[in-house]
Amino acid sequence: MPFCLDRRVDADDDATSSTAPSGNAQNGAIAFATTHWSVVLEAQSESPAAQEALEKICRTYWRPIYSFLRRQGFRPEEAEDVTQGFFALLLERRDLDSVRKEKGRLRSYLLASLKHFTADRRRREMATKRGRRQGLIPLEELRANERVDPAFARPVDTLSADQLYERRWALALMEQVLRRLRDEYRATGNGALFDWLKQLLPDEPGAPSRAEIAVKLGMTENALRQAFRRFRRRYQVLLREEIGHTVVTASEIEDELRHLIAVLRK
Repeated sequence: MPFCLDRRVDADDDATSSTAPSGNAQNGAIAFATTHWSVVLEAQSESPAAQEALEKICRTYWRPIYSFLRRQGFRPEEAEDVTQGFFALLLERRDLDSVRKEKGRLRSYLLASLKHFTADRRRREMATKRGRRQGLIPLEELRANERVDPAFARPVDTLSADQLYERRWALALMEQVLRRLRDEYRATGNGALFDWLKQLLPDEPGAPSRAEIAVKLGMTENALRQAFRRFRRRYQVLLREEIGHTVVTASEIEDELRHLIAVLRK
C-alpha cells in the first residue's frame, strides 16, 4: 500500500485545474463535532448519527481485528466468527460506557476491547452464534486478503499480534483515503488521471516513469508534475481527515499520524 506524506507543498498546489477535483482541501479545520469516533463517544443515546458512525467504523476496520485474531492462533473460521461477534456486541452499544469515560483513541480502544472480548470464553462462544447470522462484515474477502495482504507477507515471527494489528490498521486507514480520493477524481471525470497518478505514490511496484505517464495522458511533463502535486496535496488532506475520524480532538491528529508512519516503517 503506498504512503505519501511530504510536508513541503508548493504554493500553487491549492490552485484549481481541469486535471484535478475541486474538493475543499481544508487545513485541519475539521468539524470534530461530526467525526465518526467523536459522534459515537458524545452520543448520550442511540442516536441515528452515532449508530451510522459506529457501523462505518466496523466496516472500515474489520481487517485489523481479523489479522490480530489470526496471529493469536485462531483458525480462519474462528477468526471470522469472533470478528463478527465482536462487532455485533459493539453495535449493540453494550461496551461504550467505559470508553466514554476514557475518551481513548479508536485504534487503542478497539484493541483493548478485543482482548477483553476474546479472554471471555462465554462471549467468544456467543460470538460464534452471532457471527454466523450477522452480515455486517464481508467475510468472503477475509481469507483472500490474508493471502495477499502485505502484512502477512512478512515472516510469522517478525510481527507480534499487536504489531500486526497496528500495521493492518494503518493500511486500512490509507485504503480508505485512496478510496475517497478515487471517488473525487471519478466524480469530476478524471478517473483515468487518478489511476495513473496513483502509480507515482511511493512503493507502487513496477510504476512507469513520469515521462511515460505524461505521454499516455497527452500532457507535458510539467503539467503532469503540477497535477501530481495537487493529487499529493489532496491525499495529505484526506489522510488527516481520516485520522481525525478516529481521535477525539484535533490536537491528537499529528501524534496519531506520526505513530502510523512509524508503524509502517518497521
